[in-house]
Amino acid sequence: MFEGNVLERDELALAEIESPQSVPASREPSLNRPDVSARAPSPHQSPAARQPAPPARPEQAQPQASGKAPRKGLLHRRPAVSAIGAVLLASAIAGGYLYIDYARHFQSTDDAFIAARQFTLAPKVSGYLTAVPVTDNEHVAAGQVIARIDDRDYRIGLQQAQAQVSAARASIENIDAQLGVQQAQIAANQAQVDQAQAALVFAQQQAARYQHLEQTGYGTVQNSEQYTSQLHQQQAALLSAQATLNLAQRQVEALNAQRKSAAASLAQAQAQRDQARLNLSYTTVTAAQPGRVVNLGAAAGQFVQPGTSLTAFVPDEIWVTANFKEIQLDRMRPGDAATLKIDAYPGKTIHGHVDSVQPGSGTAFSLLPAQNATGNYVKIVQRVPVKIVMDNPPDDVALGPGMSVVPTVRVDAAPSLVERLRGHL
Repeated sequence: MFEGNVLERDELALAEIESPQSVPASREPSLNRPDVSARAPSPHQSPAARQPAPPARPEQAQPQASGKAPRKGLLHRRPAVSAIGAVLLASAIAGGYLYIDYARHFQSTDDAFIAARQFTLAPKVSGYLTAVPVTDNEHVAAGQVIARIDDRDYRIGLQQAQAQVSAARASIENIDAQLGVQQAQIAANQAQVDQAQAALVFAQQQAARYQHLEQTGYGTVQNSEQYTSQLHQQQAALLSAQATLNLAQRQVEALNAQRKSAAASLAQAQAQRDQARLNLSYTTVTAAQPGRVVNLGAAAGQFVQPGTSLTAFVPDEIWVTANFKEIQLDRMRPGDAATLKIDAYPGKTIHGHVDSVQPGSGTAFSLLPAQNATGNYVKIVQRVPVKIVMDNPPDDVALGPGMSVVPTVRVDAAPSLVERLRGHL
């Protein structure tokens, strides 16, 4: 109100300067009036009477002689502008509320990157590279050839191992044949034992008969002694046949032991053959899974040793590691939907979901974790890696580890006010 009165007073003063004829005569300067003189205050006047009169209040100072009515405020002078401003203010307040309500359903971070379990391809055998049928950044399928090593030495080694396997098998077959012969020998020795036993029985009967004739006087002493001697010879022959049979049986045990040794030699030869076959297969370096060849360093004619890096390999299985602040994880759970924006391809929108949340901050698993027990402690909001898997990874662009991503995770599945209004519209 005071400002309005001041403005009106200034405008009235301006109007008086522009129209001097409207100024009252009492306010004109009296330069030619000689009768005007200054009077000193009477000594009998009180101090309060000597003081000058206070200035008139703005309400009292408004001139009445101008003939103009007091001006109205801005709201009354320009109602259309005021209405538009009110509408814009209400729209801004409503828009801010809708934005805050919508934003609280999501959590986002710019500290996120694409990650993969990349590794290097290296041979297991040494030799000269004969072919490298891939090039830099080429996408290869599982089983596709990356490099070939000269395999002539390994083919010869495989042939030698196969020859040793054949020799071991032949040795086993020879021992098996000896075992067959030995079994026949045992059968013959057993027949000799049976024959010796039969002859011994007859010799015992003859010796007993002639001893009885000698004792009764019907036989001679010579015949009795002769058949007694034959009895002893048959007994010795039986013992000899039994010993020969026992020896043949023991020979079977020795052959069985030799066969076990030959079987072990065969197994060793087969292992060497398998190793030689593996070495031959290692001369062809292939991709174990689909992916891309990165930073290729192999070339035809190069001599490589086991473990020599041929190329780096990035599998097709990639994901996003988003380092959210720990204060953003309150409502974030595995399975929450996520939207991914890749800095390299701003026109691409990739959908995914939260796969897992690391049980611990990133610094806890670093090479040199922070030791808060030493020095002055300053609390810092930690970041926790969150693994986000892509549901529809694009196949028309190259995505690799280290590329920047801005993920937005929906932490509240309930629809926001904006989404409800959009559904009604």
